Amino acid sequence: MTLHQYDYLFAMGIIFASLDAWNIGANDVANSWATSVASQSVTYLQAMILASLMEFAGSVGVGARVADTIRTKIVDTSLFKDEPAMLMLGMVCAVIASSCCLTMATRLGMPVSTTHSIMGGVIGMGVASVGASGVQWVGKGGALNSGVTQVFLAWIIAPGLAGAFAAIIFLITKYAVMVRSNPAIWALRAIPFYFALAASLLAMLLLWKGGNFTINLTNTELIITIIGVGVGFGLLVAVTLVPWMYRVIIKNDWQLRWYHIPLGLWLLRRPDAPPPPEGSAPIVKDFYEGRVTKEELEARRAAAAQRNDVEAAAPSASDPDKITKIEGSDTSVREEVTGTSPLANVRHPPRKSLVGPKPDGKWYEGRVLFWYFKWALLRGVDQEVVNAQSTHSKLASNLDEVHAHAARYDNRAEYAYSFLQVMTAATASFTHGANDIANAVGPFSTVFQIWDEGKIPESGKSQVPTWILVFGGVMLVIGVWTYGYNIMRNLGNRLTLQSPSRGFSMELGSAITVILATRLKLPVSTTQCITGATVGVGLCSGTWRTVNWRMVAWIYFGWFITLPVAATISGCLMGIIINAPRWGYSG
Repeated sequence: MTLHQYDYLFAMGIIFASLDAWNIGANDVANSWATSVASQSVTYLQAMILASLMEFAGSVGVGARVADTIRTKIVDTSLFKDEPAMLMLGMVCAVIASSCCLTMATRLGMPVSTTHSIMGGVIGMGVASVGASGVQWVGKGGALNSGVTQVFLAWIIAPGLAGAFAAIIFLITKYAVMVRSNPAIWALRAIPFYFALAASLLAMLLLWKGGNFTINLTNTELIITIIGVGVGFGLLVAVTLVPWMYRVIIKNDWQLRWYHIPLGLWLLRRPDAPPPPEGSAPIVKDFYEGRVTKEELEARRAAAAQRNDVEAAAPSASDPDKITKIEGSDTSVREEVTGTSPLANVRHPPRKSLVGPKPDGKWYEGRVLFWYFKWALLRGVDQEVVNAQSTHSKLASNLDEVHAHAARYDNRAEYAYSFLQVMTAATASFTHGANDIANAVGPFSTVFQIWDEGKIPESGKSQVPTWILVFGGVMLVIGVWTYGYNIMRNLGNRLTLQSPSRGFSMELGSAITVILATRLKLPVSTTQCITGATVGVGLCSGTWRTVNWRMVAWIYFGWFITLPVAATISGCLMGIIINAPRWGYSG
């Protein structure tokens, strides 16, 4: 029985669930791809295309499992059995509160936890409607593995666990590959094993009953299947990608292109390539371009002290357009800074705009309308992200010092890991879609099912409708495409020095943590996971100075305030509505 008298609540649920999912894409997708963009493994446009595909696939394919936790395991829904419309109203209030908090945070460039926001919204409406006792703080019998407590524990455990996983992976990579006498060869040897691990993790997520499908396999068969997928993919990489990378990295074969990868072992029979044309770009880029070493930093400080012009060399916060010439470089750069550091990073050459300048003419002319179409479609990805991550700001005024304390490794080995980083970023992006889409579609699914059926859906027996997962996935992708750059700027190089070997370790450590959480039905924060992984890898240099703790504190501050703010907004909104005075007339 459809509750048409509450059509307006259903409509409001659609609007604010859309906004919530949009913010998840705009705020959280940076967690998966910021390190890849910062380390120059992929361009920002490539990252957004891959993120759109993987996030949507994870949302639709696996998102239902965690969505059920958000919508049924926080507030005791049985208390609303006699008044299901009240639960419908409460979930609408929760989504409104969550979406408003996320919109403000995204606009301010604060990478907050979308999990915190919806949790706060649900808790706030629960306290306002049925009291604190109606919120399932712990499981039955005081168990800590269900209810709100399991989420609080996940917030504490997730960053530490992700940091530990990422640090272990990076330390293995560092001592087994990067610091050896011939790191490029060792990188080629290690790459197939890492690809196999990433493939096994994806298979594990899909086979552990993560989606709207049933896997009729025994535990032994599941293990064999997961290992088989990993081994098969690792062998495929070993006979295709590795020979291609060997020719490019070791033999300097500048004539090879990406479409030669399927030739595999046949590439080893190619004759040596002729010398590259004069003036051609190097095959392997410098992944540390613009990041000063400790020696360079000390030399520049000494030179500035001798000239006694430190203050004169420092860009003023009131003059953000000051042109600064880097000592020892032919590059003049335009800094947009708020801090006072005279040590600007070398900048990358300007990109060609995808949108381009607006043509002259009336707004209704074809070329002007086409420009507006390009602006609407591509403005969100036509942004400068890599340079912005290297720019000093109030939250990153000591970037040169942070980067200077981190070790530099062989660029050829880093190039090999750039391919692996794309794979791990895609894995992390898929798991993010699987885990965090629940934050938007979980409460909205309850709203829809109460409106459509006139009763509260039973926990564990009512699946999240597929169209709702598709709806959430589409809005998430739109958020990625239109506003993901705003948060992307504050992650990556502004936290610690990024390189492909470091970034892949961070992303893989974070992905492992999120996959385990998805399996355990824990709606963990991917923001916390990637931040913990970033700090864990940063500390592997042996000093705390390789991490920008000011930025870490800013992110933690966002985590701290999100839940109580969302809970307050949702609780006040719910309380005002259900206790508001009413009037009418008798006819």
